[in-house]
Amino acid sequence: MRGLDLRRISAILVFAAGLGAQVPLNELAPHHRIAAQDILNRADFTFETRTEPKRVKVANVERLFDRPRLSAAMWRFCQFVPKFSAFELPDRAFYVTDLHGLHGTMTLALKRPGYRVYIADGRVETGRMKNPFPVGAKMVTVYRYWDGPKGFESHLQTWTALDSALLGFLSRPFRKYIQHRQEEFIAYINGNIAQGAEFAEMSPEEFRDPIRREGDPVAIRQFKEAFGGH
Repeated sequence: MRGLDLRRISAILVFAAGLGAQVPLNELAPHHRIAAQDILNRADFTFETRTEPKRVKVANVERLFDRPRLSAAMWRFCQFVPKFSAFELPDRAFYVTDLHGLHGTMTLALKRPGYRVYIADGRVETGRMKNPFPVGAKMVTVYRYWDGPKGFESHLQTWTALDSALLGFLSRPFRKYIQHRQEEFIAYINGNIAQGAEFAEMSPEEFRDPIRREGDPVAIRQFKEAFGGH
């Protein structure tokens, strides 16, 4: 029995080391490294997805990545669902909400050309995604993107640690459902990030008047920074 326990512990350590090897922990600031390592150590499930090529350049996608408030405003005009609002925070973070029970904070922990690492702390209130109780989770996301032969492509990996409240006996029947819904949602978001950037590159002027009508001075300023004009 003791030998079985030791083998199980060894397997867990090897698995955790493998996850850590995929996240550049040594390149993260100390406070981000601690947060990311904690998530990797407790990860309940992992997920990865990639996008089909889109007709948009990496440089233009990055304009939107670096302006989440503008990105959310353009997302709303594209009528993607859910309709998010985003608000920048210190330490390269932003708060995102759909005002209907889905909200969280995304922190950019590492940025280099074609590569970003985010640490997320999110919550889905009861019923928002047909969940029978509130679901809180922390995630590490590694996002790679590049100009491929057919256009912009991206690959996204996430590691998710659920709130400890979800680890009780009564919650276990719902965990596969929670995982499936999260995977479905992340794949949807990742695809629409690329789709929205493609729309913006093809016709940025189409977004100018709707953003002005919303009247958010930050989004208006960020639109001018990204696409020029008055």
